[in-house]
Amino acid sequence: MLDQLAAAIDRHCVGLGSDTKIPRLSLAAADEPIDPTGLLYEPMICFVADGAKRTTSGDLSQVAHAGQMLLTTIDLPVAVDLEKVPYRSAVMQLDGRVLADLLIELDETGSATTSAAAGQVSAPMTPELVNAVTRWVELLDTPEDIRPLAPRIESEVLYRLLRSSLGAILRQWSLADSTTSRVRQVARWICEHYTEPLSIDAIAAVAHMSPASLHRHFKAATGMSPLKYQKHLRLQAARRRLAAGDATAAQIAQAVGYMSATQFNREYRSAYGLPPGQDAARLRARLTHTRTSTTRRA
Repeated sequence: MLDQLAAAIDRHCVGLGSDTKIPRLSLAAADEPIDPTGLLYEPMICFVADGAKRTTSGDLSQVAHAGQMLLTTIDLPVAVDLEKVPYRSAVMQLDGRVLADLLIELDETGSATTSAAAGQVSAPMTPELVNAVTRWVELLDTPEDIRPLAPRIESEVLYRLLRSSLGAILRQWSLADSTTSRVRQVARWICEHYTEPLSIDAIAAVAHMSPASLHRHFKAATGMSPLKYQKHLRLQAARRRLAAGDATAAQIAQAVGYMSATQFNREYRSAYGLPPGQDAARLRARLTHTRTSTTRRA
């Protein structure tokens, strides 16, 4: 069944990754190793059909192999490294309203138990879940079936997830006042204000937590403190703009919130191993090579 899922992904994935005509479904594929890449993950579940990938967030690291899934519950800046290729995965973007509707239908809205926030968790997929995800992706073979069938199969995938080892975390994620929900709210708020000067007291007020409680729960979920999380967002945003070549390093440093170009250069080199200008040249050369070597999958 994993081979069938990998083949369906292969038929419809363009380049390293692509969105699809099915709402909340995207695909990823790679045949060769790639350099570790910094990405901002949104709440989602990655179903790995072939290969393996490692994601690192602060002090935390997760590996998902073929036959496993990786749940991300909050907006999370991560470094992604493909540990085994060829790599194929289907990715479901989590929608709180869709999950809440299903929990209401199942009469499970009050069944979650209080637990620590989990930013990323990997777990094995059951055969029933692999079957449902495969049928979801295979709808791309018959586009006329997407509108009537995609929502139904998506609900089945979520149902299978709720019956899996990730069920308790997903229920916790759906609750408005759970620890996971508060950490997710804070992470999203920092993403929206990362260019601004922030204090731990201001961030704690958003979560309605004490600074000490916020720091403990946030680091448990993300592997870093809220202010280090903000720094990662700034550096990732700066790196994307440097790769695009639309401004100087000094201009980009100021745009992402740095008051000191010296501090920006120091933190950038510590994160990526090269000064901003040299790293930007390396990134543009890598992007040119990727465009040249990537072909459309039939």
